[in-house]
Amino acid sequence: MDCSLKKQCGSCQYIGMDYSKQLLIKKEKCQSLFPDHHIHEVHGMQYPYDYRNKVIVAFNQKYEYGLYEETSHRIVPMTKCLLHDQETHHVLSQIQKILKKYRVSIYDEKRNKGFLKHVLIRRAVTTNQTLVVLVGRENVMKGSKNFCQELVHACPSVKSVVLNINPRKTSVVLSKQEKVLYGKGFIVDQLCQLTFKISAQSFYQINHEQCTYMYHKILELLNPRKEDVILDAYCGIGTIGMFLSKSVDNVIGVELNHEAYKDAKNNAKMNHINNIQFYHDDASKFIQTLAAQNDHVDCVVMDPPRSGSTEVFVESIRVLKPRQVIYVSCNPVTLARDLHWFSNIGYDSQDIYPIDMFPHTEHIECITVLSQKK
Repeated sequence: MDCSLKKQCGSCQYIGMDYSKQLLIKKEKCQSLFPDHHIHEVHGMQYPYDYRNKVIVAFNQKYEYGLYEETSHRIVPMTKCLLHDQETHHVLSQIQKILKKYRVSIYDEKRNKGFLKHVLIRRAVTTNQTLVVLVGRENVMKGSKNFCQELVHACPSVKSVVLNINPRKTSVVLSKQEKVLYGKGFIVDQLCQLTFKISAQSFYQINHEQCTYMYHKILELLNPRKEDVILDAYCGIGTIGMFLSKSVDNVIGVELNHEAYKDAKNNAKMNHINNIQFYHDDASKFIQTLAAQNDHVDCVVMDPPRSGSTEVFVESIRVLKPRQVIYVSCNPVTLARDLHWFSNIGYDSQDIYPIDMFPHTEHIECITVLSQKK
């Protein structure tokens, strides 16, 4: 498939390119970054389209919606993106009609006036539930009751509508202030036979199919023992730790984002998982505390942001001395840097397992296993 907007949008650097060639390019990228590792074949998708379960769009004064042109704030109007599922486009088209009908004022960045700044759509693909987040400059949306009624009538998959209040002139889309206009403020999805609540600010992998594969790959590589204690660092809403909890005696999750931490605790309760404890803390500081207390951890699973981990975190691994570390990375450049730090404390890896979490873009997810040097 090809995209008519690829020259204007620029978000999908490889769109229109043969998919097998995309995977080859990504493998070669990993080979150049990790010359001393065995790079496995990139795990791709059978159908690498319609996979994104999250989209953020902006509207212009004509009520056209679209993505920003790369490295700019110019909106590229669209009616379809090859990476978003059909329900997402249906919901966006209905939002467009209702906004236009009620003449909701659209934010003008140059004048810093107008109400609606962005619309965020989150999809729970297994349950067919949709969360709509309206990002506005004020804490009151005129006609919100009618808006929600009409949207839910036109799109039964919409289970909740949230107003995120962001009056600041900033490129950061969401603020911490929000209120629920309809529903419970979250949707529920199923992943690896577990149930998760997804709110506006929850971190949740955008590719459900590849995420499922990745979690099973982590379990395979970890090969845990029943008596193991696992530390799930940068745990988000608890997905990896809860999946692994079925195989071990105890899991510890640590997450800095307070909303994600609360979601993680609620998700454990919802799934009746009693052998996992979550802590609201910076991962580096938390692991330092564990190390200082001589607490025992057998394995560490870490899935840091694109910026990677920290030297403080890695140095604490030296004291904690887990049997192995599973590193999940969405940025192989910072992974390469962090592997150098791990090597300095006596932990090496041999293999890189790339997963095409983001088809048609230059991004690639990688997993590696670190063990103490013999």
